[in-house]
Amino acid sequence: LLNMEYEHCITRVELSVCCGNLLDRDVTSKSDPFCVLFNEVDSSWVEIGRTETAVNNLNPVFGVKFKVDYHFEEVQKLKFALFDEDKCSSQLYEHDFLGEYICTLGVIVSNKKLHRPLTLANSKPAGKGTITDFFGKSDPYLEFHKQGDDGKWMLVHRTEVIKNTLDPVWKPFTVPLISLCNGDVDRSIKVLCYDYDNDGGHDFIGEFQTTVNKMSEAQNSLEIEFECINPKKQKKKKSYKNSGIIILKSCKVNQDTKSLIDIVGIDFTASNGNPREASSLHFINPLGSNEYLSAILAVGQIIQDYDTDKMFPALGFGAQLPPDWKVSHEFAINFDPTNPFCQGVEGIAQAYSVCLPHIRFYGPTNFSPIITHVARFATQALQQETAAQYFTLLIITDGVISDMDETRHAIVQAAKLPMSIIIIGVGNADFAAMEFLDGDSSVLRSYTGEEAVRDIVQFVPFRDFRNAPKETLAKSVLAELPQQVTQYFKQRNLSPSNTASE
Repeated sequence: LLNMEYEHCITRVELSVCCGNLLDRDVTSKSDPFCVLFNEVDSSWVEIGRTETAVNNLNPVFGVKFKVDYHFEEVQKLKFALFDEDKCSSQLYEHDFLGEYICTLGVIVSNKKLHRPLTLANSKPAGKGTITDFFGKSDPYLEFHKQGDDGKWMLVHRTEVIKNTLDPVWKPFTVPLISLCNGDVDRSIKVLCYDYDNDGGHDFIGEFQTTVNKMSEAQNSLEIEFECINPKKQKKKKSYKNSGIIILKSCKVNQDTKSLIDIVGIDFTASNGNPREASSLHFINPLGSNEYLSAILAVGQIIQDYDTDKMFPALGFGAQLPPDWKVSHEFAINFDPTNPFCQGVEGIAQAYSVCLPHIRFYGPTNFSPIITHVARFATQALQQETAAQYFTLLIITDGVISDMDETRHAIVQAAKLPMSIIIIGVGNADFAAMEFLDGDSSVLRSYTGEEAVRDIVQFVPFRDFRNAPKETLAKSVLAELPQQVTQYFKQRNLSPSNTASE
């Protein structure tokens, strides 16, 4: 739970300019004024920017705004100069001078709205001409990014925009630990601060890096401060300190004692092809790999980080087993039904490789038996006094389902239990049936018409991530799991599992 506020030191301010009763330098028409803003640097005036030209207008309200960095501790001298455009030239001496006004930015900020007469170069009044400056405050917001193994930063969370303020206080918010840092409290997090603009060109204010470990020091009224640094400004100016201070008022990491139990189900049906032929998804190439092994290793390495004991029951379905060659839809791939557990993801891969030559691929491709198998464990867990276990069934399949009605019914019933289902599609088949089971676009219904009380299925086509960074695959595989776990335990008035730590 993060509660943050911003203490300004350098603030991006917006200045709006309008004028009245300007000198009329044109004979046949009115003046065509534009405003130029300068700031004083080492006793010289340096141009910051120009407004548009207001044609035939002695009382212009300029649309172009000036954006200036306000340094509270510095005296920042500004000059607003008005010119009558005579030629299509960027050289100011080519245009008629209408008057100027000099002041400090601090005066404008403190007055919010400043109305002053213009003067000519000799300090004489420029007729009845006046200039009005409006001070606009920032509209800041924060972005939180996590760093992947490839070094790239990925957006995790964006706060709300606090309008028209120099001292924003953002609302507390909750982010799953998996999303924020992949569950690694020492993983780098980058926080960026922006000034919101309606045109989408948001102005970068500054940034800092931290970790969950560091942020979690902000507890029991102890606040943590982070300097918001703009690297470009830091390089340009030796006296630059920061662009503001972000104050973290509190950060709470919820750690719970509930356990996540992962069960793997592997499709050994004939639709995968003969494993002895190179065209089969189960064919092990000379490098010792295939589609299924790649998926087992890639996805298993992700989910095992959130399994308490790293012991995975690994089941197969859709194959004939020795010695009587009967079809089974829920067999232990280590051929030990009393102890189907494998040690880590490497143990699953090893058991899979040993199992492969000893079974016959068959069918049909029935999902419901293995879903019901895991549901029995989840039902038994409910009988325990603490009800602290949550089951995740990872199914790796080529995408062809024979018992769709029974599978839908099994999922609807499983949605009432502490379990989720992650389906990894391998190969290049049509995965429309998997997308349907995912239930993101509509509520899944049983053949009896009963609706699932919650969405527990996440489908990921492995082919989309073969060449992608591991973090991209992890994000898709785990995208819905924290919310599913949290939703289940909240429905039962229990605190969420540690997969959804905050």
